[in-house]
Formats: sequence, structure tokens, C-alpha cells
Amino acid sequence: MTGRIQIVGMGPGSREMMTPQAAAVIAEADVVVGYTVYVDLIRKSFPEKDTFTTPMRKEMERCRKCYEFAMKGKNVAMLCSGDAGVYGMASPVLSLGEEFPEVDVEIVPGITAANSGAAVLGAPLNHDYCVISLSDLLTPGSVIEKRIRCAIQGDFALAIYNPSSRKRADYLKRAVDIMMSEGAASDRACGYVMNIGRAGTQAVTCTLAQLREASVDMFTTVFVGNSQTVIRNGKMITPRGYRGDGNE
Repeated sequence: MTGRIQIVGMGPGSREMMTPQAAAVIAEADVVVGYTVYVDLIRKSFPEKDTFTTPMRKEMERCRKCYEFAMKGKNVAMLCSGDAGVYGMASPVLSLGEEFPEVDVEIVPGITAANSGAAVLGAPLNHDYCVISLSDLLTPGSVIEKRIRCAIQGDFALAIYNPSSRKRADYLKRAVDIMMSEGAASDRACGYVMNIGRAGTQAVTCTLAQLREASVDMFTTVFVGNSQTVIRNGKMITPRGYRGDGNE
């Protein structure tokens, strides 16, 4: 009898910020599959679970293993941080589905960093916004640059994933330079949140010029307001346009 695959968005990693549906799926699964760091985050809550992990850049091996387990009759929970459909594993798992038509695949949504980080900073994404990753492992740098330019031209607020790493230490600085070249003011309201929903969570509000010099890592989510965003009492506020909210 064939098992099934449920691709689970686990949120930032803490049990408190995991949806009840996601927790139930993990609890009922025969085996939990995921990136080593993500599986380690849930071990305390689900210590009895059989697990299969792979390191970074072994995503497709992980996906195929899910189907192999399911073909043996096991119900599989594939873990993703945040939401499975936002830079998560929903797409690669589904892309293999034609090879395993017997296996049912379900997507279980979670809280992505754009939402959990925005809540820490206030309301930076309270109007139209874009989510852009600065990682060029799978996306050409020229495409990322084009998307940044278009977002600023359209006056979108931005949530930026993967802003920096040891090998990409200057990527955020370069992104800010692109924004400024497209007319974003140096005093535009910005912020960033480190280790969202985990130990050591830290939030900072700043200007775009200050963001250019900020030290961030891959566990940081960066927020750039639109031209109307303000910082009040330490919180980013992007107005929706209602009378009385500062955008009359």
C-alpha cells in the first residue's frame, strides 16, 4: 500500500510558531525528511521520529528519498522552514510527481519569514510588496538585479531573503546600491530581523544608507519600505492609504 508525502512549512522553527496542522502532520508521519538544520530544530518536540537528513545542495536527493519512502508504504513529512511554497521544497517535490503517480502529495502551509519578521518590525509589508532572494545559487545575478530594479520602480516594499553569507558578503550592499540608482532615497525606512522566532532574535530599524553598511547573515530577513514607509516608536509602518494613517 502506497504512503503519501506531506510537505510541511514549519515556520521559523519553534513549536509555538508552528501551525497546529503542521505539528499534527509531523506527529503522525512515519518518517521526517529534511535539511539537517531544520530536522534538528524539531527533534526536541518530536524525539521519537525516524528521520532522514541531507546537507545543503542535496535537495533533489532529499525529494527523491521522500518518494522512495512513500512507495514502501510510509507516510512522509518533508520539512521546510517558513512556508513550503516560498523558496521551499514544494516545487521540487511536485516536479518529480510524474515519475511516481501513485503517491499523493499535500502541501501544508507555514509562516514564512516575510510574515514573521514583519510582525517583529511592525507593519513594513502592509501594502503591495515583493519577496526577493539575493542567493544566486539557482538564480542568475542579472535576474536578481532586474527584479530589484523593477521593485523599486514600482515602489513596492521589499522582503529580502538570503541577504548575505560568507561567500556573498557584499550582496546586500550591492542590492542597496541598485535601489539607490533607481531613485530610492538614502533615508528610506528599512529594518532587519535576525534569527526570527528562535533564540537570539534581534530586530533593527534603520535607513537605507545604514542598511548598506549592516552586518547580516543568511538567517536574517531584510525589509525595505516603499517611499511612504515611516519609522515611529521603533516600528516600521507602511500605510495602506486610509485617511488618518499618514497617507491622506
